[in-house]
Amino acid sequence: QVQLVESGGGLVQTGGSLSLSCVASGDTGCISAMAWYRQAPGKERELVASTTRGGATWYATSVGGRFTISRDSAKDTVTLQMSSLRPEDSAVYYCNAREIIRNMCPRDRDYWGQGTQVTVST
Repeated sequence: QVQLVESGGGLVQTGGSLSLSCVASGDTGCISAMAWYRQAPGKERELVASTTRGGATWYATSVGGRFTISRDSAKDTVTLQMSSLRPEDSAVYYCNAREIIRNMCPRDRDYWGQGTQVTVST
């Protein structure tokens, strides 16, 4: 099993910056990618950014060039650096880790953290 713990959320003003981190622990050998999702009240959860062990990254168009995701594979840690924050960025941000069936990895599975609140004030 994999456990994910997020940290770094908080309250910032419009235009401010914030950095989120997620640490994976447990049986992490089958993790192929990690990502950040967010969900605002009344809205569906959306993918914000993702990264693979090989360093490939993907970003939602809504974040433009304001967010940067990075991965430390040795520590199974992923960081989301956010700048030029806007009120519409306010949401609970969730860390995600994906396992795929390969080699000694027996199943496809997604693990989720408990979420960390990000609030951008006007």
